[in-house]
Amino acid sequence: MDATSGVRMATGNGENSYAVNSRLQEKAILETWPVLRKAVEEVYTSLSTPQSTMVVADLGCSSGPNTLLFVSEVIGTVHAYTQKSEECARDVEVQFFLNDLPGNDYNLVFRSLEYFEDITGGKELAPPHYVAGLPGCYYGKLFPRQSVHLFHSSYSLMWRSKVPRELSSCTHLNEGNIYIGKTTPPTVIKLFQEQFRKDFELFLTLRSRELVSGGRMLLTFLGRKSEEMLMHGEVSSVLELVAKSLQHLVQKGRVEKKKLDSFNLPYYAPSMKEVNTLIKKNGLFNVEQIKLFESNWDPQDDLDGEVVLDSDSSGKNVAQCIRAVLEPLIVDHFGQDIIEELFMVFAATVAKHLKKAKAKYPIIMVSLKKDMP
Repeated sequence: MDATSGVRMATGNGENSYAVNSRLQEKAILETWPVLRKAVEEVYTSLSTPQSTMVVADLGCSSGPNTLLFVSEVIGTVHAYTQKSEECARDVEVQFFLNDLPGNDYNLVFRSLEYFEDITGGKELAPPHYVAGLPGCYYGKLFPRQSVHLFHSSYSLMWRSKVPRELSSCTHLNEGNIYIGKTTPPTVIKLFQEQFRKDFELFLTLRSRELVSGGRMLLTFLGRKSEEMLMHGEVSSVLELVAKSLQHLVQKGRVEKKKLDSFNLPYYAPSMKEVNTLIKKNGLFNVEQIKLFESNWDPQDDLDGEVVLDSDSSGKNVAQCIRAVLEPLIVDHFGQDIIEELFMVFAATVAKHLKKAKAKYPIIMVSLKKDMP
Protein backbone atom coordinates (compact mmCIF):
# COMPACT_ATOMS: atom_id res chain seq x y z
CA MET A 1 0.00 0.00 0.00
CA ASP A 2 1.53 3.32 -1.01
CA ALA A 3 0.69 6.99 -0.80
CA THR A 4 -1.50 6.99 -3.88
CA SER A 5 -3.91 4.21 -2.99
CA GLY A 6 -5.70 2.36 -0.24
CA VAL A 7 -6.70 4.74 2.52
CA ARG A 8 -10.16 6.20 2.05
CA MET A 9 -13.27 6.45 4.15
CA ALA A 10 -16.54 4.65 3.37
CA THR A 11 -18.15 6.68 0.57
CA GLY A 12 -21.68 7.98 0.05
CA ASN A 13 -24.14 8.98 2.75
CA GLY A 14 -25.71 5.64 3.69
CA GLU A 15 -25.94 4.25 7.22
CA ASN A 16 -22.42 2.80 7.14
CA SER A 17 -20.77 5.78 5.42
CA TYR A 18 -18.14 8.05 6.91
CA ALA A 19 -20.40 11.05 6.25
CA VAL A 20 -23.00 9.64 8.65
CA ASN A 21 -20.52 8.17 11.16
CA SER A 22 -18.01 10.97 11.72
CA ARG A 23 -19.28 12.55 14.94
CA LEU A 24 -16.07 11.57 16.74
CA GLN A 25 -14.10 13.63 14.23
CA GLU A 26 -16.62 16.48 14.49
CA LYS A 27 -16.09 16.68 18.27
CA ALA A 28 -12.34 16.98 17.77
CA ILE A 29 -12.80 19.79 15.22
CA LEU A 30 -15.09 21.71 17.58
CA GLU A 31 -12.56 21.35 20.40
CA THR A 32 -9.98 23.22 18.31
CA TRP A 33 -12.23 26.11 17.24
CA PRO A 34 -10.67 28.78 19.54
CA VAL A 35 -7.19 27.98 18.21
CA LEU A 36 -8.43 27.99 14.60
CA ARG A 37 -10.13 31.36 15.03
CA LYS A 38 -6.96 32.88 16.46
CA ALA A 39 -4.90 31.53 13.55
CA VAL A 40 -7.38 32.85 10.96
CA GLU A 41 -7.44 36.31 12.56
CA GLU A 42 -3.65 36.48 12.66
CA VAL A 43 -3.37 35.42 9.02
CA TYR A 44 -6.02 37.96 8.04
CA THR A 45 -4.23 40.86 9.74
CA SER A 46 -0.89 39.81 8.22
CA LEU A 47 -2.10 40.08 4.60
CA SER A 48 0.22 42.49 2.83
CA THR A 49 -2.37 44.54 0.95
CA PRO A 50 -6.00 45.56 1.65
CA GLN A 51 -7.02 43.66 -1.49
CA SER A 52 -5.68 40.17 -0.97
CA THR A 53 -6.54 36.51 -1.38
CA MET A 54 -6.22 34.29 1.67
CA VAL A 55 -5.36 30.75 0.64
CA VAL A 56 -6.53 28.03 3.03
CA ALA A 57 -6.01 24.28 2.59
CA ASP A 58 -7.68 21.42 4.45
CA LEU A 59 -5.47 18.33 4.21
CA GLY A 60 -7.20 14.96 4.51
CA CYS A 61 -10.58 16.65 4.14
CA SER A 62 -12.53 13.40 3.53
CA SER A 63 -16.24 13.92 2.81
CA GLY A 64 -19.42 14.68 4.71
CA PRO A 65 -20.47 17.55 6.98
CA ASN A 66 -17.13 18.01 8.75
CA THR A 67 -15.43 19.18 5.55
CA LEU A 68 -17.78 22.11 5.15
CA LEU A 69 -17.93 22.70 8.91
CA PHE A 70 -14.30 23.81 8.65
CA VAL A 71 -14.98 25.99 5.58
CA SER A 72 -17.93 27.60 7.38
CA GLU A 73 -15.88 28.38 10.49
CA VAL A 74 -13.11 30.08 8.54
CA ILE A 75 -15.62 32.18 6.58
CA GLY A 76 -17.50 33.05 9.76
CA THR A 77 -14.29 34.06 11.55
CA VAL A 78 -13.21 36.35 8.72
CA HIS A 79 -16.66 37.92 8.53
CA ALA A 80 -16.86 38.47 12.31
CA TYR A 81 -13.38 39.99 12.40
CA THR A 82 -14.19 42.48 9.65
CA GLN A 83 -17.19 43.68 11.67
CA LYS A 84 -15.08 44.64 14.69
CA SER A 85 -13.98 47.98 13.28
CA GLU A 86 -13.32 49.80 10.04
CA GLU A 87 -9.60 49.33 10.65
CA CYS A 88 -10.07 45.57 10.46
CA ALA A 89 -12.08 45.68 7.23
CA ARG A 90 -10.24 44.54 4.11
CA ASP A 91 -11.34 43.52 0.66
CA VAL A 92 -10.28 39.91 1.16
CA GLU A 93 -11.24 36.86 -0.86
CA VAL A 94 -10.74 33.35 0.52
CA GLN A 95 -9.60 30.46 -1.66
CA PHE A 96 -10.14 27.01 -0.13
CA PHE A 97 -8.44 23.86 -1.35
CA LEU A 98 -9.90 20.57 -0.10
CA ASN A 99 -7.23 17.91 -0.31
CA ASP A 100 -7.42 14.15 0.02
CA LEU A 101 -6.35 11.06 -1.90
CA PRO A 102 -8.00 10.46 -5.30
CA GLY A 103 -10.25 7.76 -3.80
CA ASN A 104 -12.00 10.34 -1.61
CA ASP A 105 -15.72 10.91 -2.28
CA TYR A 106 -15.34 14.33 -3.91
CA ASN A 107 -18.74 13.94 -5.60
CA LEU A 108 -20.40 14.03 -2.17
CA VAL A 109 -18.23 17.00 -1.13
CA PHE A 110 -19.34 19.15 -4.04
CA ARG A 111 -22.98 18.10 -3.85
CA SER A 112 -22.85 19.15 -0.20
CA LEU A 113 -21.19 22.44 -1.14
CA GLU A 114 -24.17 23.55 -3.22
CA TYR A 115 -26.48 22.85 -0.25
CA PHE A 116 -24.04 24.63 2.07
CA GLU A 117 -24.16 27.82 -0.01
CA ASP A 118 -27.97 27.72 -0.04
CA ILE A 119 -28.45 27.37 3.73
CA THR A 120 -25.75 29.93 4.64
CA GLY A 121 -27.07 32.61 2.32
CA GLY A 122 -24.31 32.05 -0.18
CA LYS A 123 -21.81 34.85 -0.47
CA GLU A 124 -23.96 37.80 0.55
CA LEU A 125 -22.65 38.32 4.09
CA ALA A 126 -19.51 36.24 3.92
CA PRO A 127 -16.26 37.32 2.29
CA PRO A 128 -16.09 36.15 -1.34
CA HIS A 129 -14.87 32.57 -1.26
CA TYR A 130 -14.05 29.81 -3.69
CA VAL A 131 -13.73 26.09 -3.06
CA ALA A 132 -11.68 23.67 -5.14
CA GLY A 133 -10.80 20.01 -4.76
CA LEU A 134 -7.13 19.01 -4.81
CA PRO A 135 -6.59 15.25 -5.07
CA GLY A 136 -3.14 14.14 -3.96
CA CYS A 137 -1.08 12.86 -1.05
CA TYR A 138 -0.05 15.34 1.64
CA TYR A 139 3.24 13.45 1.97
CA GLY A 140 4.11 14.94 -1.43
CA LYS A 141 4.22 18.40 -3.02
CA LEU A 142 0.81 20.03 -3.31
CA PHE A 143 1.28 23.79 -3.85
CA PRO A 144 3.74 26.29 -5.33
CA ARG A 145 6.30 27.77 -2.93
CA GLN A 146 5.00 30.40 -0.48
CA SER A 147 1.43 30.30 -1.79
CA VAL A 148 -0.63 29.14 1.23
CA HIS A 149 -1.54 31.15 4.34
CA LEU A 150 -3.15 28.45 6.49
CA PHE A 151 -3.00 24.67 6.53
CA HIS A 152 -5.52 22.68 8.53
CA SER A 153 -5.59 18.93 9.05
CA SER A 154 -7.83 17.01 11.44
CA TYR A 155 -7.83 13.25 12.14
CA SER A 156 -5.47 12.54 9.25
CA LEU A 157 -1.80 12.61 10.21
CA MET A 158 -1.87 9.31 12.10
CA TRP A 159 -2.21 7.69 8.65
CA ARG A 160 1.15 6.82 7.15
CA SER A 161 2.20 7.17 3.53
CA LYS A 162 2.62 3.39 3.36
CA VAL A 163 3.03 0.24 5.42
CA PRO A 164 6.75 -0.15 6.28
CA ARG A 165 8.39 -2.06 3.43
CA GLU A 166 9.65 -4.86 5.69
CA LEU A 167 6.10 -5.55 6.90
CA SER A 168 4.51 -5.51 3.46
CA SER A 169 7.09 -7.97 2.11
CA CYS A 170 6.98 -10.48 5.00
CA THR A 171 3.76 -12.00 6.32
CA HIS A 172 5.09 -13.26 9.64
CA LEU A 173 6.76 -10.24 11.27
CA ASN A 174 3.56 -9.06 12.99
CA GLU A 175 1.61 -12.31 13.11
CA GLY A 176 -2.02 -12.02 14.22
CA ASN A 177 -1.94 -8.21 14.47
CA ILE A 178 -3.01 -5.41 12.15
CA TYR A 179 -1.13 -2.66 14.01
CA ILE A 180 0.79 -2.60 17.31
CA GLY A 181 -0.63 -5.23 19.66
CA LYS A 182 0.50 -7.04 22.80
CA THR A 183 2.36 -9.64 20.74
CA THR A 184 3.98 -7.19 18.31
CA PRO A 185 7.78 -7.60 18.43
CA PRO A 186 9.89 -4.53 19.37
CA THR A 187 11.50 -4.62 15.91
CA VAL A 188 8.08 -4.12 14.30
CA ILE A 189 7.23 -1.25 16.65
CA LYS A 190 10.46 0.42 15.53
CA LEU A 191 9.40 0.02 11.90
CA PHE A 192 6.12 1.84 12.57
CA GLN A 193 7.98 4.56 14.49
CA GLU A 194 10.53 5.04 11.74
CA GLN A 195 7.82 5.33 9.10
CA PHE A 196 6.13 8.01 11.20
CA ARG A 197 9.42 9.87 11.61
CA LYS A 198 10.09 9.89 7.86
CA ASP A 199 6.54 10.92 6.97
CA PHE A 200 6.19 13.66 9.58
CA GLU A 201 9.58 15.22 8.83
CA LEU A 202 8.74 15.25 5.11
CA PHE A 203 5.29 16.72 5.83
CA LEU A 204 6.76 19.58 7.89
CA THR A 205 9.42 20.35 5.28
CA LEU A 206 6.97 20.41 2.36
CA ARG A 207 4.39 22.51 4.15
CA SER A 208 7.04 25.01 5.24
CA ARG A 209 8.02 25.51 1.60
CA GLU A 210 4.40 26.02 0.58
CA LEU A 211 3.48 28.43 3.39
CA VAL A 212 4.03 32.16 3.16
CA SER A 213 6.38 33.68 5.73
CA GLY A 214 4.54 33.68 9.06
CA GLY A 215 1.92 31.24 7.74
CA ARG A 216 0.01 29.03 10.17
CA MET A 217 -0.70 25.33 10.46
CA LEU A 218 -3.23 23.65 12.78
CA LEU A 219 -2.92 19.88 13.08
CA THR A 220 -5.10 17.50 15.08
CA PHE A 221 -4.58 13.74 15.14
CA LEU A 222 -4.88 10.65 17.32
CA GLY A 223 -1.89 10.09 19.58
CA ARG A 224 -0.76 8.61 22.87
CA LYS A 225 -0.77 9.96 26.43
CA SER A 226 2.58 8.39 27.28
CA GLU A 227 5.45 6.47 25.77
CA GLU A 228 3.59 3.23 26.52
CA MET A 229 2.13 1.66 23.40
CA LEU A 230 -0.87 -0.16 24.86
CA MET A 231 -3.24 1.53 27.28
CA HIS A 232 -6.94 0.83 27.84
CA GLY A 233 -8.37 3.70 25.79
CA GLU A 234 -5.76 4.32 23.16
CA VAL A 235 -6.05 3.61 19.47
CA SER A 236 -3.73 0.59 19.76
CA SER A 237 -6.37 -1.00 21.99
CA VAL A 238 -9.26 -0.50 19.59
CA LEU A 239 -7.22 -1.78 16.63
CA GLU A 240 -6.13 -4.77 18.67
CA LEU A 241 -9.83 -5.53 19.20
CA VAL A 242 -10.32 -5.39 15.41
CA ALA A 243 -7.44 -7.90 15.10
CA LYS A 244 -9.04 -10.08 17.79
CA SER A 245 -12.31 -10.06 15.84
CA LEU A 246 -10.47 -11.09 12.67
CA GLN A 247 -8.76 -13.88 14.64
CA HIS A 248 -12.25 -15.10 15.62
CA LEU A 249 -13.13 -15.36 11.92
CA VAL A 250 -9.87 -17.23 11.29
CA GLN A 251 -10.82 -19.78 13.95
CA LYS A 252 -14.22 -20.20 12.26
CA GLY A 253 -12.57 -20.77 8.91
CA ARG A 254 -14.04 -17.56 7.44
CA VAL A 255 -10.63 -15.91 6.97
CA GLU A 256 -7.30 -17.48 6.02
CA LYS A 257 -4.63 -17.04 8.68
CA LYS A 258 -2.06 -15.93 6.11
CA LYS A 259 -4.49 -13.22 4.98
CA LEU A 260 -4.62 -11.81 8.52
CA ASP A 261 -0.86 -12.14 9.02
CA SER A 262 -0.21 -10.14 5.84
CA PHE A 263 -2.58 -7.28 6.77
CA ASN A 264 -1.01 -4.25 8.47
CA LEU A 265 -2.47 -0.77 8.64
CA PRO A 266 -0.44 2.22 7.36
CA TYR A 267 -0.87 3.90 10.72
CA TYR A 268 0.96 5.25 13.75
CA ALA A 269 -0.37 7.25 16.71
CA PRO A 270 2.61 9.18 18.17
CA SER A 271 3.20 10.41 21.68
CA MET A 272 3.38 14.12 22.57
CA LYS A 273 7.11 13.69 23.13
CA GLU A 274 7.65 12.22 19.66
CA VAL A 275 5.73 15.06 18.01
CA ASN A 276 7.53 17.78 19.94
CA THR A 277 10.94 16.25 19.32
CA LEU A 278 10.44 16.04 15.55
CA ILE A 279 9.08 19.61 15.27
CA LYS A 280 12.08 20.97 17.18
CA LYS A 281 14.52 18.86 15.16
CA ASN A 282 12.94 20.05 11.91
CA GLY A 283 13.43 23.67 13.01
CA LEU A 284 11.09 25.25 10.45
CA PHE A 285 8.17 26.08 12.76
CA ASN A 286 7.52 27.72 16.09
CA VAL A 287 5.08 25.85 18.33
CA GLU A 288 2.32 28.32 19.19
CA GLN A 289 0.37 25.78 21.22
CA ILE A 290 0.36 22.03 21.78
CA LYS A 291 -2.04 20.09 23.94
CA LEU A 292 -3.61 16.70 24.41
CA PHE A 293 -7.33 16.19 25.01
CA GLU A 294 -9.48 13.07 25.17
CA SER A 295 -12.66 11.89 23.51
CA ASN A 296 -14.82 8.89 24.45
CA TRP A 297 -14.60 5.90 22.12
CA ASP A 298 -18.37 6.03 21.77
CA PRO A 299 -19.02 9.12 19.61
CA GLN A 300 -22.55 9.40 21.04
CA ASP A 301 -21.33 9.45 24.64
CA ASP A 302 -20.85 13.06 25.78
CA LEU A 303 -20.75 12.24 29.50
CA ASP A 304 -17.74 12.59 31.77
CA GLY A 305 -16.87 9.87 34.23
CA GLU A 306 -15.34 6.43 33.96
CA VAL A 307 -18.44 4.23 33.66
CA VAL A 308 -20.19 3.24 30.43
CA LEU A 309 -23.93 3.19 31.10
CA ASP A 310 -24.84 0.81 28.26
CA SER A 311 -21.80 -1.09 27.00
CA ASP A 312 -23.77 -3.02 24.35
CA SER A 313 -25.08 0.19 22.79
CA SER A 314 -21.66 1.82 23.02
CA GLY A 315 -20.07 -1.24 21.41
CA LYS A 316 -22.38 -0.86 18.41
CA ASN A 317 -21.66 2.87 18.16
CA VAL A 318 -17.90 2.30 18.22
CA ALA A 319 -18.23 -0.45 15.61
CA GLN A 320 -20.15 1.89 13.27
CA CYS A 321 -17.49 4.56 13.66
CA ILE A 322 -14.55 2.20 13.05
CA ARG A 323 -16.33 0.49 10.17
CA ALA A 324 -16.75 3.83 8.36
CA VAL A 325 -12.97 4.28 8.54
CA LEU A 326 -11.64 0.76 7.98
CA GLU A 327 -14.21 -0.95 5.75
CA PRO A 328 -12.60 0.04 2.40
CA LEU A 329 -9.18 -1.21 3.53
CA ILE A 330 -10.62 -4.45 4.90
CA VAL A 331 -12.67 -5.09 1.75
CA ASP A 332 -9.61 -4.48 -0.43
CA HIS A 333 -7.67 -7.16 1.46
CA PHE A 334 -10.25 -9.69 2.72
CA GLY A 335 -13.22 -9.15 0.41
CA GLN A 336 -16.76 -7.94 1.05
CA ASP A 337 -18.22 -11.21 2.38
CA ILE A 338 -16.91 -10.96 5.95
CA ILE A 339 -17.83 -7.31 6.66
CA GLU A 340 -21.20 -7.75 8.38
CA GLU A 341 -20.04 -10.65 10.52
CA LEU A 342 -16.72 -8.98 11.38
CA PHE A 343 -18.30 -5.83 12.75
CA MET A 344 -20.97 -7.75 14.66
CA VAL A 345 -18.16 -9.66 16.40
CA PHE A 346 -16.22 -6.43 16.87
CA ALA A 347 -19.21 -4.64 18.46
CA ALA A 348 -19.57 -7.45 21.01
CA THR A 349 -15.82 -7.45 21.67
CA VAL A 350 -15.81 -3.68 22.28
CA ALA A 351 -18.83 -3.97 24.59
CA LYS A 352 -16.95 -6.49 26.72
CA HIS A 353 -13.89 -4.22 26.78
CA LEU A 354 -15.96 -1.20 27.89
CA LYS A 355 -17.45 -3.10 30.84
CA LYS A 356 -14.04 -2.82 32.51
CA ALA A 357 -13.96 0.98 32.20
CA LYS A 358 -14.78 3.80 29.81
CA ALA A 359 -12.19 4.14 27.04
CA LYS A 360 -11.02 7.47 25.64
CA TYR A 361 -8.90 8.36 22.65
CA PRO A 362 -5.99 10.74 23.31
CA ILE A 363 -5.95 13.47 20.65
CA ILE A 364 -2.99 15.76 19.99
CA MET A 365 -3.53 19.31 18.76
CA VAL A 366 -0.58 21.42 17.66
CA SER A 367 -0.67 24.98 16.32
CA LEU A 368 2.43 26.00 14.36
CA LYS A 369 3.76 29.22 12.82
CA LYS A 370 6.33 29.24 10.06
CA ASP A 371 9.53 30.98 11.09
CA MET A 372 10.00 34.43 9.64
CA PRO A 373 13.16 34.82 7.49
